[in-house]
Amino acid sequence: MEMMRVPRIMHNTSVKFCMTGQTVGFVPTMGALHEGHISLVRRSKQENDVTVVSIFVNPTQFGPSEDFERYPRDIEGDTEKLKKEEVDIIFVPEISSIYPEGFLTNVKVKKISEKLCGAFRPGHFSGVATVVTKLLNIVKPTRAYFGLKDFQQYVIIRKLVKDLNMEVEIVGCPIVREQDGLAMSSRNAYLDKSQREAAPVVNRCLTEASELIKSGIINVYYIKEFMHEKLLKEPAVSVIDYAGVYDPDTLDELSEIKGDTLIAVAVRIGETRLIDNMLVESRENPDPDSGNLKNKVSKKKEI
Repeated sequence: MEMMRVPRIMHNTSVKFCMTGQTVGFVPTMGALHEGHISLVRRSKQENDVTVVSIFVNPTQFGPSEDFERYPRDIEGDTEKLKKEEVDIIFVPEISSIYPEGFLTNVKVKKISEKLCGAFRPGHFSGVATVVTKLLNIVKPTRAYFGLKDFQQYVIIRKLVKDLNMEVEIVGCPIVREQDGLAMSSRNAYLDKSQREAAPVVNRCLTEASELIKSGIINVYYIKEFMHEKLLKEPAVSVIDYAGVYDPDTLDELSEIKGDTLIAVAVRIGETRLIDNMLVESRENPDPDSGNLKNKVSKKKEI
């Protein structure tokens, strides 16, 4: 395994791989690696000749009052994990090499960047789009792998790559969860014991909302109300940024459920912001009495 820090060397190395007909898989991360990241690495190794993992805590995707300075960093631990997975290259650039003095360029994917998390984290997805564009240009991968926990990020990056005619396949990989259903995240380390015990309410909310939709309930208002009530019953939930039903392509909040549906949540437990989502396909023949949420919910509670 090689560790590279200079973008030019990383780029030239990737070009050599391409010239010899080797496929390059790329897993961009901010470090503090967990099993969710490792699942992306394993997928890349299965599908490519060479796997590159980047570790870069990107300052431009953090707001002024966010957690850039205290974001978990463990380069030694991350390196050991990646060695065990037999990763070919770890790319660990310095901030000054990604954003050199005089850097003025910004990448923004309009509209979809302003919805969901974008409405609560101004500038976040512009920072993500900018650094991902740079990393893809440096690494020149055949395929790049992203976890679907941040579904909005995945949609934005797919749109970015399509619009800019970038020759890379963006691969979305399933969410990896703890045994109690909590989606794995580096920020879970911020949770104290009581908050960690409360955090699985997010997954339970999504699971139960998904079951309601699968049972034939297509009244979006009732689904949203159910989700909010479920979350607010947990005292540790301090803020709900959003909890609702969305179009998985446009990320618009839906007024009617048809076909594939994204249900998504962003909450704060204490000061820690957690996001999660599920993709659901509704029944072709919904229950004609699907608006009667109270009856549906009470039946589920009796089971």
